[in-house]
This record gives sequence, structure tokens and C-alpha cells, in this order.
Amino acid sequence: MLRYGTQQALEVFDLSLSLASPALASGASAAGRVEAELRRAIIALELPPGTRLSEQEIALKYGVSRQPVREALIALAKTRLVDIQPQRGTVVVKFSVRKMMESRFVREAVEVAIVRQACQSFAAQSRQRIADFLEMQDKAAARDDHASFQRYDELFHVELTEGVGMPLAWEAIRDIKAHMDRVCQLTLPGPEAMLPLIQQHRRIIAAIDAGDAAEAEAAMRHHLTEILRALPKTEANHPDLFE
Repeated sequence: MLRYGTQQALEVFDLSLSLASPALASGASAAGRVEAELRRAIIALELPPGTRLSEQEIALKYGVSRQPVREALIALAKTRLVDIQPQRGTVVVKFSVRKMMESRFVREAVEVAIVRQACQSFAAQSRQRIADFLEMQDKAAARDDHASFQRYDELFHVELTEGVGMPLAWEAIRDIKAHMDRVCQLTLPGPEAMLPLIQQHRRIIAAIDAGDAAEAEAAMRHHLTEILRALPKTEANHPDLFE
């Protein structure tokens, strides 16, 4: 049973939509809004790896000049979601197994430290929110709603950092997670693939509830290697999307 009222639940859902990029916040610049939308489309594979991006076409689509589009693409290049090639244009980067391994390594280092800290002290409000996110994630999986499932997945990890009073830790891994989220679009085809991830989330939070730092660390490490276990099959099935 959700502990939020209807309006609060909607606010949480709206918040989840902004997690892909801070630029989605009200009052963001034109470049920021374009960056946020392109980032979302790249992660959702609406712009799959290898897609060539035209500044002119993007400007027309979003009703802006080419300058904010150029700024948005430069920002996305800094996070390595696109590659700006001199004289050839901009291309959505392909998946890289090596980069995935590096991303997982960095993310694991940060999130393991977070859950160990959470076993010592974790905000009650964050614990309540996580319970609600897990329930909403269950429902998203049941209706095979991949987009909502991933939003609640992200909210779970964000709330872990909030619960230990270290929101900057999320900023450190937000862009890294984006690369992993792209591959998740291919590795979570239905509820049967989503449900084990929810169970992994529950194992992590149960260890935090018990104050068991060793178990919390083991649970988080297992959770973050899930995508690596799926990589060989994913690469074999979609060789054109990988470097």
C-alpha cells in the first residue's frame, strides 16, 4: 500500500522523469532542454547506437536555433553518449564492453560504500520512499512497462544516496549509469527479466535494515554485475550495436 497520497505519488513520478538530466528542471535553457530530450532518446534506444545526428534536423524538431543544439551535443559528447567527428558530424556511440566494465567498476565502488554507510545510519524518510518505489517497480514489471521500471530503479539508487546524506555520490555516477541503462533496454525484455532485479533491490534494503554491512555489500555487488552476465548474449544478438 502506497504511503503517499495521490498528489504525492504523482510528484514522485514527475521527479523520476527529471532524473535523466538536471536540465529538465523548470527554467532550463534551450540547450539544456534539448540535451535532456536527446539523452532520454539515446538511453531509450529511440536513437540507437550508430545513429547520425543532424544539428539542422534537431533544431527544426525542437523549434530552436542550431546554437543550443550544438551546445547540447557538446554536453552529450562530454558524457560519451555521442561522438562529434570533425567533417563527418555527430554519431550516437556504440556499446563498448570495455567501457561497460569500467563503468561497472566505478559505480560499484561508489554504491558499495553507500550501502555500507547506510547500515550505520539511514534516514527513515528515505527508507519509506524506497518501500514505495519497490512497490511501484513491482507494478511496472507486472504490466511490462519498461520505461517506468527503469525510472523506479533509478529512484531506488538515488534514494540510497539521499538516505545517507550523500546526494553528490549520485552525481558522480549518474552519467556512468546512463551507459548501463542503454544496454538494459536490450537485457530486460519482459517481466521475467525485471523481477529478479526487484528481488536484488529487496535483498539490499533488507541487509540495510539488519545493519549487516557485509551482506549489503555482497548484495550490491551481485546486483551491479547482473548486466555483465547478460552482455555476451546481448552482444551476440546485436553485433551491429557494439564496437
